[in-house]
Amino acid sequence: MNIKQWAKVLTLIVSCVVGLFGCSTVYDKHVQWQPVEPEEFPIITAIGYAPISLQKSEHKTQRMLMAINASKIAAYAELAEQVYGQQLDANVTVANLLVENQHLSASVKGIIRGAKVVKSYPMGDTYTTELRLDFKDVYQIYLANFNNKEIRSVEYF
Repeated sequence: MNIKQWAKVLTLIVSCVVGLFGCSTVYDKHVQWQPVEPEEFPIITAIGYAPISLQKSEHKTQRMLMAINASKIAAYAELAEQVYGQQLDANVTVANLLVENQHLSASVKGIIRGAKVVKSYPMGDTYTTELRLDFKDVYQIYLANFNNKEIRSVEYF
């Protein structure tokens, strides 16, 4: 291609870009969002356990209350694991083709909203708490707290 042909192509590209983007700015339209409801909502459950006799207290009633709270926290951790997944970190040290040190750690991080306690009861020396998380409730909480995600209308000025 010679210089005149390149100039024509470049002029065409520049005019197309100016034509498409030159008259439009970020502030010349208003977008309204509306929610998009999923077709179905899953329901997940979790169970947490805590030993009663191992709680650090001299009083039986206080050990029971501490086990109730511990089992509830364990159930919430299991729910968070199901919703967000679990992060695993592992390190293995090998020297002379022999494993010298192994380290594995797991962590869960997330926010659980809308879970309900289904049952909370002692079983021998263990306190058990069962939780239920209905994602329809989570969706309703989401609608009440966050911006929506589907365009309802766009007005150009």
